[in-house]
Amino acid sequence: MNRSLVDLLREGGYILYSRHGEATVGVDQPNLNFWYCFTQRNLSEEGRKQAIYYGEILRDLQIPISYPIITSPFCRTIKTAQLAFGKANIKIDPFLFEIYKLSKSSSSTEQKIILDFLRSMLEIEPPHGNNRVIIAHGFSRDIGLGEIPNMGTVIIKPLGQGNGYEIVDKLSLEDLGNLLS
Repeated sequence: MNRSLVDLLREGGYILYSRHGEATVGVDQPNLNFWYCFTQRNLSEEGRKQAIYYGEILRDLQIPISYPIITSPFCRTIKTAQLAFGKANIKIDPFLFEIYKLSKSSSSTEQKIILDFLRSMLEIEPPHGNNRVIIAHGFSRDIGLGEIPNMGTVIIKPLGQGNGYEIVDKLSLEDLGNLLS
């Protein structure tokens, strides 16, 4: 396969799983409430710039995106998606909170359940000629899609329900920006 990643993405059929932009320093509060952003870490100013740039890159590369953009229920993931793609183009998927929980201490049974559900989600092919974008959280090194930097993207080729998926590439925001040249 000699064609470039950009050409492949322009044809559609991929999932772009992206980690949210840089968040503020600190931790999410024990009384975390998705309705109240002050109980959680939010995008830093740098994270806001990263999110805007991410959307600009995908538009400049003419990558077709199916809407809505799927996000975790955290304010930082929702705001990342809104800044990149617009406020009206977002759908919150409560399951993506489970990805966040993987970074905490969870039993191997819980991890397996979460990762099995994630796999089934990543097996679903996007609408013909489009790519689906998911904005959520990173993983620990040896779990799920592995470590993802702020606004980094894992390019995934779904192989159809029950057939798994293939990780095509992992790109930092800088790597993604370099595709413009």
